[in-house]
Amino acid sequence: MNIKEDWILYIEILQDRICSALEKSDGKEKFIEDKWQRKEGGGGKTRVIANGNVFEKGGVNTSIVFGDVTDAMRTQLKINGSKWFACGLSLVMHPVNPFVPTVHCNYRMFELYNENEEVIDRWFGGGTDLTPYYLFEEDAKHFHLTYKNVCDEFDPLFYPTFKKECDNYFVNFHRNNERRGIGGIFYDYQRPTENRDVNFWMNFGKACGNAFLPSYIPIVEKRKNTSYNAEQKHWQEIRRGRYIEFNLVHDRGTLFGLKTNGKTESILMSLPPTARFEYNYYPLPGSAEDQLFQVCLHPVDWAEG
Repeated sequence: MNIKEDWILYIEILQDRICSALEKSDGKEKFIEDKWQRKEGGGGKTRVIANGNVFEKGGVNTSIVFGDVTDAMRTQLKINGSKWFACGLSLVMHPVNPFVPTVHCNYRMFELYNENEEVIDRWFGGGTDLTPYYLFEEDAKHFHLTYKNVCDEFDPLFYPTFKKECDNYFVNFHRNNERRGIGGIFYDYQRPTENRDVNFWMNFGKACGNAFLPSYIPIVEKRKNTSYNAEQKHWQEIRRGRYIEFNLVHDRGTLFGLKTNGKTESILMSLPPTARFEYNYYPLPGSAEDQLFQVCLHPVDWAEG
């Protein structure tokens, strides 16, 4: 099995494992699968769940796409070559309960080829980040420590480096550098080197992908039956609005998908089902909502101590 086939198989198995675990946690709804084909080459499997006991809307998508490098890709994505290939998993889960956090996860591999179809570039990227609506420090620490432990198995410098990358990427810069959540890890354009070959980065991506369920499901199980009121649901929808702003204004994955003629419904699956945009809205200082808002302005080292 070559590198490409190995990664494709892993991504497809990971999708099955994650969907099964999320369905079990929801206890009501099942994922509906939409297989799609891309006319320029490749396709994917979009799996969507909606109106569940736990998950109001969510998707776990895989894509295996390839084609010719277009002028738009050269200009806007700075990709130079003849042909390209990309395979990855991307998920976003939006819970019903405002005490259960939204979560995002993405792991992918990209290859670039010359006119002779020889690999001239290959890189790995991905990450997982948490977007709570109310702050529970024990949940934040659990989530971050799960990924710190994975990173430390490969390089002790990975977690602080990739945690900082995450803090600095998922930012609504147009809102005074307000983060959309409490972060996690994020890495991109990690190319094989003499010291860290393709198997190193593939194994790292697999380890991070495998960490998704133990990082998230325990939080869901702990919070999913917490009672909530209309004001707390209102705050959740305010924060969902910020989530939408980031995905439509800043997110590189959204841009890549649209510029490479991916399936629009799958790309925009990350958007929540309901949200609010209220003029000049800020939470009451000192409130539980403000506590969350403050850590979005000032990232915290949750895995320390």
